[in-house]
Amino acid sequence: MSDSQRFPVAAHSLAYLAHKGAYSPAEAAPSAVLAASVPTNPVVVRRVTALLAKAGLIATRPGASGGAWLLRRPEDIRLDEVLKAVNGCAHIGSTPAGARGCPVSEHIPRQVAKALTAADEAATVALSKITIADLLAENPASLAGFALHKSCPVAA
Repeated sequence: MSDSQRFPVAAHSLAYLAHKGAYSPAEAAPSAVLAASVPTNPVVVRRVTALLAKAGLIATRPGASGGAWLLRRPEDIRLDEVLKAVNGCAHIGSTPAGARGCPVSEHIPRQVAKALTAADEAATVALSKITIADLLAENPASLAGFALHKSCPVAA
């Protein structure tokens, strides 16, 4: 699974658990159910839920009667925490390797790395204002004024 898939799968999975009221082992959602909702492969969901569990956002139980459930209320889970939990960053690119002997190529990678850091920090600040509960709300204040991203497909 690419790094760019982890965050959307994690946010979707957490929102699904909140929607279903999965706050205890008795209410756990199996990875196959989460995967059908995303939609993706259950293995992808299990990899992401393992990271979310390690971060203390959810708990999981393996096996046929297993699944995942939330350890915190959706209004207390910020998206910057989710991004950090799945080892993510803004992922708008990576610093290219410079070519030896070219003054531009030797300089640009450092500057691009700084620009990527600035973008990542801006994304973290923006995501810190949005919660899992906001994702489930019809028109949350945290997302007011934002349009759908042009490159993201949206289900009809």
